[in-house]
Amino acid sequence: MRRLRVIKWALKAIRRNPTRTFLTTLGIVIGIAAVIALMEIGTGAREALAKNMAGMGVNTIRVWPGTITRSGVSSGSSGRANITLADVNAIEKNCRSVKSVSPVVNVRGQIIYGGKNWSPYSIIGVNEDYLDIAKWTVGDGEPITRRHILRGAKVCLVGSTIVRELFDGEDPVGKELRIQSVVFKVIGVLKSKGANMMGMDQDDTVIAPWTTVKMRLRGAGSTSLSSTASTSSSTSATSTSALYVGSLSLYPSSSSSSRPPVRFANVDSLIIAAPSQKEVAAAVEEVTETLRETHRLAPEDDDDFRIRTMAEFSEIFTSQTETMTNLLLCVAFVSLLVGGIGIMNIMLVSVTERTREIGLRMAVGARGGDILKQFLVESIVICMLGGLLGIAVGHGLSVLMTVLMKWPSSISYSAIILAVGVSAAVGVVFGYYPAWKAARLDPIEALRYE
Repeated sequence: MRRLRVIKWALKAIRRNPTRTFLTTLGIVIGIAAVIALMEIGTGAREALAKNMAGMGVNTIRVWPGTITRSGVSSGSSGRANITLADVNAIEKNCRSVKSVSPVVNVRGQIIYGGKNWSPYSIIGVNEDYLDIAKWTVGDGEPITRRHILRGAKVCLVGSTIVRELFDGEDPVGKELRIQSVVFKVIGVLKSKGANMMGMDQDDTVIAPWTTVKMRLRGAGSTSLSSTASTSSSTSATSTSALYVGSLSLYPSSSSSSRPPVRFANVDSLIIAAPSQKEVAAAVEEVTETLRETHRLAPEDDDDFRIRTMAEFSEIFTSQTETMTNLLLCVAFVSLLVGGIGIMNIMLVSVTERTREIGLRMAVGARGGDILKQFLVESIVICMLGGLLGIAVGHGLSVLMTVLMKWPSSISYSAIILAVGVSAAVGVVFGYYPAWKAARLDPIEALRYE
């Protein structure tokens, strides 16, 4: 009963001056609201990042040409086109931890359909495994197949951005468009993936067989020769047939070779998929050993290629997100500190204002512990009210930012629990000294206070 009376007196004292109580809790409200909003936005950003990474394939490995040094001269990043079709064959044959691999050839150019033109973010040449590696599906039409790769077919897949910009929403499947000066037939439309981690539009892309891209769009700029070309042109190495892509010697029958009939063997990069995220490290090790062997690198030589995994990118972006969130949380906790100091100040003022009341209560039998509990309960209740109001305001801010600024957010239950705990802790820490001071008052002196 004594405890219930203490709580009743504390609540009655709080209701006595509601305006001052609200202004006292305002600092706590601002601090808690900032904590809730920042933690919900940070949680949403991490979830969006994880979803983005899953869409790009967390078990994906990328291989690019690396830096090499000859006679003290560095070629720079990707200074040598040393990733070839032989590397693809070797990885498929020797790497047990590799599920699939696709060469990637990048080109730039303008695409034209009817009276419209567009310069897409990417035009890439890949093989039939690329869509599975990149976790991408065809929403309408059909995907690129091995038959298209072997024939060097002039077909392509387009992203939803291309459909919107060039086709005005009409079905592009079966239509023909020009890439540079080459006519391609659209056989499929990719499902939308949105922006990637860099903010680039992944749907602003054209995907074609890599053999076609090499022969038709990049043939004039390549310098390496494949074994297929050497075989097909062995009788006339210096003839026109051996120099130009359009020659019939570049299209041997499929029975003569199991590999695509492409003249230039080097590619811009490789994209590789491991069976699962747990096997990525083993796949990287196997790919490294295989590429060092195919490139005939001595044990003391540095790698002339670069390998990156999506897990590395994920760790980098997650670390940056957490750093920024923690930095902003520190600012929010400073606001909580300021709010706590404000509560201590008001409670001290309250003790001074109610000195005669405290003396009267002590004179009729109240103990120092009762006075301590009353003022401590007042402080905790004020902070808890501010915490609950701050939770509502903070969640509202995160939802508002999601609606207005399209920032991802997600309810963080850990943030709510933390906010309640912090509110109670602030009430205890900053309310104890005023309560202790009130409990230490001498009843006689308190009754004489004017």
